[in-house]
Parts: sequence; C-alpha cells; structure tokens
Amino acid sequence: MRIRSDFNDDWLFEGRDRVRLPHTAVELPFSYFDEGSYQRRFTYERSITPEPAWAGREVCLVFDGAMANAVVRLNGEVVATHPDGYTPFIARLTDGLKPGVNHLTVVVDGTENPAIPPFGHVIDYLTYAGLYRECWLEVRAPISIERVKIETPEVLSPTRRLLARVMLDNPQGRTLTGKVTARLRDPGGHVIAQAEAAVTRAEVRIEMTGLDVRLWSPESPALYTLDLVLEAPGGRDNLSQSFGFREVSFTAAGFALNGKPIKLRGLNRHQSFPYAGYALGRAAQIRDAEILKHELRVNMVRTSHYPQSTDFLDACDRLGLLVFEEIPGWQHIGDRAWQDASVENLRAMITRDWNHPSIVIWGVRINESQDNHDFYARTNALAHELDSTRPTGGVRYITDSELLEDVYTMNDFILGNEEQGGNRPRTPLRPQMEVTGLDHAVPYMITEFGGHMYPTKSWDQEQRQAEHVTRHLEVLNAMYGDPQIAGAIGWCAFDYNTHKDFGSGDRICHHGVMDMFREPKFAAYVYASQSDPAEGVILKPVTFWARGERNIGGVLPLIILTNCDEVELRYGSHPPKRVGPDRERYPHLPHPPVILDQRHFSKDELGLWGMTWEHAEVTGYVNGQAVARLRFAADPVATTLQVTPDATEIGAHDAVRIMVRALDQVGNKLPFFPEPVSITVTGAGRRIGPGFVPLRAGSTGFWVQAQGRGDITVTVTSDRLGAQVLQLKAE
Repeated sequence: MRIRSDFNDDWLFEGRDRVRLPHTAVELPFSYFDEGSYQRRFTYERSITPEPAWAGREVCLVFDGAMANAVVRLNGEVVATHPDGYTPFIARLTDGLKPGVNHLTVVVDGTENPAIPPFGHVIDYLTYAGLYRECWLEVRAPISIERVKIETPEVLSPTRRLLARVMLDNPQGRTLTGKVTARLRDPGGHVIAQAEAAVTRAEVRIEMTGLDVRLWSPESPALYTLDLVLEAPGGRDNLSQSFGFREVSFTAAGFALNGKPIKLRGLNRHQSFPYAGYALGRAAQIRDAEILKHELRVNMVRTSHYPQSTDFLDACDRLGLLVFEEIPGWQHIGDRAWQDASVENLRAMITRDWNHPSIVIWGVRINESQDNHDFYARTNALAHELDSTRPTGGVRYITDSELLEDVYTMNDFILGNEEQGGNRPRTPLRPQMEVTGLDHAVPYMITEFGGHMYPTKSWDQEQRQAEHVTRHLEVLNAMYGDPQIAGAIGWCAFDYNTHKDFGSGDRICHHGVMDMFREPKFAAYVYASQSDPAEGVILKPVTFWARGERNIGGVLPLIILTNCDEVELRYGSHPPKRVGPDRERYPHLPHPPVILDQRHFSKDELGLWGMTWEHAEVTGYVNGQAVARLRFAADPVATTLQVTPDATEIGAHDAVRIMVRALDQVGNKLPFFPEPVSITVTGAGRRIGPGFVPLRAGSTGFWVQAQGRGDITVTVTSDRLGAQVLQLKAE
C-alpha cells in the first residue's frame, strides 16, 4: 500500500540555516520594506537515503507549492521543473536514487518573471518566495492511482448515484491489468456502498447507484469519503478522497444550491500573513476559513487571485463555506507562451480541486483583464472539458465585456466614482444590463466592491469608519434587492501587503474589513450582522464613544450593526431610547442596522459641546428579551492587557495566532492606545515577527510556530499595563 510521510524537516536553506517547511525565503517587516528583497533565487537542500522496502516501487516527492519557477535536482540531475507558484507538482526520484545518501536540491526564484503568470506587469499583491507549502515523500506501487474525479449527478432525485473516474499513473509502462475496488463511507465513517471495476486502460470508471445520502450545503456540510484500492502488477495502491453530494446552478434568476435559492454574501481573501508571507501552514489556513464562516459569517469566499492552500479548501468543505476559485493573474495578459502557461495553470487548478464540494464556480479569466477572445475561448473550453459540473466565471471591471463564461462576474466600483468627477448620483451598484451591454439578463455576480474606492485603516477617525460601514451596507442592500444579482463579494476580508504602486505607500492595502492580524474593523460587523441571531447575537455600535472624535463632535448618527429586533440606548440619566432596524434606508437587508440620529433626541439629551460627557449602555433585544449588552465609559482609562490565543493546545508543527489588546475599565478596546509591547517565546516554539511592536488601533497580533512537541511559554509585557503569561502545549 502507499506510504505517505512528512518530508518537511531538516532542509538546509541557502547553505546556512536548517529550516522546516512551510518556509518563506525572506521574512518581511510589517510595512515600509523593499519588496525586491525576495525577488531572487534561493536554494534548499536535503539528503535522502533509500530504504530496503522501497525496492521495486515508485518513489517521489510531492510539493504542495513553491514560489516560483522551481527546479528540483537529485544528485545533480533535474528531476522536476514547475513554474507555477500555486499548484502542486511531483518530483519522481525512482530512477535516480542510488544506494546510500542521495542529495536533493530545490531552487526557487522569487523574481517576477514576465514569462510566468501572474507576472509581466504590476500586480496589487505580493507573491513572496520559498517552499511555502508542505512537501511529502510518497512510496507507491509501480502502477498507482494518480487522481480521481467524483461526480454526483441528479442529486435531487429520490436516490442518488456516484460516478468516479479513477486515473492511473504508470511511469514504467507496465501492462495494465487488475482491478479497482471502491468503498463509499458516510460522514460517520460507515461503509454504505461498494463497487469494483477491472483495469484495462489508464482510466477506470466506477458507478454506484441507489444511494441514500445527505446533501452537502452551508447549513449541513455532509462529507462522504471514497476509499479506492488498486490491485495491479507490482502491488497494491490506495487513495481516499472526500467529497459531497450537491448540485450548483447559476441562472439569470440567481444562484441555487441543490435547487434552493441562496444569495451569495462573501469576501475576497489573499492567503498572505504579516512577516511570514504565504508560509503559514495548515492551522493558520483552517483558522482563516473559520474566521470567514463564524466571525464574518459570509457564505462565500473568492480565492483572489490564485489557487489557495488545499488546507483552506478542505476547511471550507467541512465548514460549508462556498468558494469561487480562480487562476493566477492581475489585469495583465502576456504573449502566446504566457497564455499557454495560464491554460496549464487552469488545468492544474481544476484537476487538483475538482472534488471540493465548496467550490461552485471556476474563475477562468485573468482578474480585471481586457477581452481576449481566443485566449478565453481556450480557458472556457478547457474548464468545461475537465469539469462539466461547475460553471465558469471571468472577473472583469470593464463594461460591455465579451461574455464567454457561464456567469458574468463583475467588479463594480461605481460607488465612489462620483468623487472622481463622475456625473451620476451616489449609486451602490449598476443595473446588470448597463454593465453587460446585453439586451437580456444573464447569470450575474458582483466579485469586488469597495476596497480601493474607500481604503480605511483600523485606526482611522470614527467618521471615516462610519462611512466605510455605510458603503458596505449600501452595496449589500442593493444586492439583496436585485433578483438578477446572484451575490456580491466585497473587497476584501483582510488587509494585505502589496507593492509600492498600491496601497498607502506603506506596502499595505488597507482594504479589508479586518486588519492583517484578522482583527475586525467596524465594517466586519456589516457582514456578521446579516446572520441569523441563532448563530450568535451581533451588537456593534460604530463608535469609540468620545465627545470630540467626530467632526464638530458627538456620536450621531450612531450606526449600530446588529441582528437584533430592537436596540436600546441608555445615556447618563436620560430616558432610554429603544429603536428598531432602519428598514426605510435599507429595505432589502436581512438585518438592517439600527441608526440613532437627531430624530431620536432633543438637543440637550446628548449634550452640547462643553457639557459633561456621560457613560452609556446599549442593549439588544430579540423577541422582547434582552440578549446582549455593551457598556461605554465616558472616561476610558487603560486598565487591562488582554492576550488571547486562538488555541492553547496545538499540533507539533502548527502556528497559532495570539492577539494582544489594550482594554479600558469596562472591557472595550482603546483605539488610540499606541504604546508598544514586548513579546518573548520560550520552550518548544518560536515567535514569528519582531519581539517589540506597537499597538495599532489598540491591538496587535503575532503567530507562534511550534517546533515539535512540548510546552511553550509566551510572555507579553506592557510598561504601563504589566505582563501576561500564556502557557501553550504542542502535541
């Protein structure tokens, strides 16, 4: 049977440092760095010694990702090359291994090579460099299972069926005989069906019918497993693949999953992190999916602008988070050879990810590129050939663009264009046919809005934060109110590092509804508040509660992002004000915000400039019952240093995020507390990033990377607020 083992330890980087994968070639500062520092070649080396049990078997390394243009040598001979930085590749070692110690070398090149997508012109994100995903050693039978594609047609019929295409790898050209046995396991691990098929060619087809199964959905992400065993000359091989039974549909009337209409409310995600770039492993990838699903409470994420970690996609499968996955690129289309490479990127992406039930649409167009009929006819044809179960989309920002895809996917940045000299009134989204130039409705989805039209830092003035919130509210309201729009995916979930050509000059695009440490800005609660209160009550006033933070002063209009039925404000000794959601301004949102303004107060109730500022209390009600309560201090004082890890028990090779916040006497974060903290990590772990950092908007974050099993001690110290000590355990 197949042996798959971790091959991430003990790589020699640049001839000097012993490192474990995932690894970033250059650990960047938080901001104001030279992005050219990683744009060169880097070398990784490792030894490998064959074991007697490998005799007569295939031996290979599987690299989940290398940035970029990787060349793998075994004892000086090239055994693999892979230009694409985002998809996996295999280095076959079988023929080159000799008895005793063998020498492996992997060279990656962080140069923005114009021959390789997404490069060729400027791009608004960093690609970093290094062996930034995991590597695995696989020992297989001479004939093995290369991959399987599982399809679940007619899931809405009373009984379901499964079709599996099992593709074999036969590098030695042996005669194909034998059989493939397939067992289907339900989410509880019980075998519910079995089938087998003879091996006569390199692709074996298996069908199972009459299946009594649950459908995969965001509410109930039921995952099944197909266990495959190949018996062929030279030995047995095995492969297990998870998947879900579900059906996807985009029409002019919107999106449906398993025949049920769903409005898609999502955010875009870059896979980068502070300091480590792309090189945070499985636990961090899973955590991002959890944040999107449970904290931001979106039902869709777009993997902008490239295929992302399978650990992230696996988590989306388990959590029920829908995915729009697209090929690498940003605006630029290169020459014919560049386009050929992009077509191969598409092939690699689809064949890697076609069994993920979370993925509901393939992005087959370079993000925001101009029309190119021949190129995009090729990408659409290939996507349909490889996978007929999902539609294609092509993200553009130009209007009247040629529609070759199944879904017209549009980055609509009309909101804010009036500030650039436009002559139309404030407009959240344009009508579909104004964008497409067609005389009829087609499947249509908004794939970006906001972002660079109104970049907002987590420490920006409250009034700007309120406008940031308002813009996200307006677009989501317009989306929910237009039956021709399948959904809208905001730009973006998390702030991210970028080139000098973009962002605020600090090498950061402050476009996210969360900062780079995944700490929410107020706009994050626009998305979370659209969820059912049964998922958790959201009650977030868009205020720092200070008399003079806004222009002129005061806190009105006060937007309260909530999924409650009513909200009550108590201010000092004044009579309480209980107000319901503003359905007049936001009639289409599932949960409009509560907005308190001059209509609800007399002139003296919230005080004039120069009068005493008072404490406040905000209470949320559902079905007449108080379900959440917040207090605001009129005189906030730095009181507590809060240090919160995502987990206290982690895997022996996992990275865990730890958030640090300065809080006032009632537990609210102090948005303008800038004082630094020192961070030390001892034991079986190391700190990623610097050990002496400022708080930004009252908080900062960092990751601790476990280095084997054992105890980890984390100490965070503030000169004013004292020290907090965390005990973590890596197992």
